[in-house]
Amino acid sequence: MTRATGSLIGYWDRQAATYDRKTAGIERRLLSQSRRWVGTRARGATLEIGVGTGANLPHYPDDVDLTAVDWSTAMLDAARAQAARVHRPVTLRQADGAALPFPAGTFDTVLATFVLCCVPDVRSVLAEALRVLKPGGRLLLADHVAASSWPLRLVQHAVDLVSVPLHGEHYTRRPFITLNELGVTVVEHERVTKGVIERVHASRGVGR
Repeated sequence: MTRATGSLIGYWDRQAATYDRKTAGIERRLLSQSRRWVGTRARGATLEIGVGTGANLPHYPDDVDLTAVDWSTAMLDAARAQAARVHRPVTLRQADGAALPFPAGTFDTVLATFVLCCVPDVRSVLAEALRVLKPGGRLLLADHVAASSWPLRLVQHAVDLVSVPLHGEHYTRRPFITLNELGVTVVEHERVTKGVIERVHASRGVGR
């Protein structure tokens, strides 16, 4: 683990106890619909990367066999409590999304919501997600990204000047572009809220 990664993990450990309370307004207005969009599309053996406090847990179909990882043990504790509240069976493990502790081709579905904005290397996390996904499996993503409108993008670039050094959160990324470079098949793709929120359902090719 690098010093930078350790610093980010420490940041999220400190946020876990108050995160849901501080983000409740944003969650309700901007994020919850995308969590539902992603979660309801999960099928079979499913891996969630960056489970956080467990905000996605209520949205999974009942028959999904769910495993979820996070690099913050405090966030995993919060997710465990949320799983108990919503009666959602889930196997929780501490892991870095860029170095997943699973064999290749383990999961039918891999998903991440509002996580790729905060990882040091988007490409590494997406490559790991595809590695552990079965051929033909579902990759489901939702994140806040660089806006469609250039005036709003200027604001996002200004925010990045503070948020990236402070806690590694990027507002001007587009994981969808990186994903296309990895040769997946895009099944569904949409941008909402002036393009700030992007949702992707992609499939891992059989030949990969």
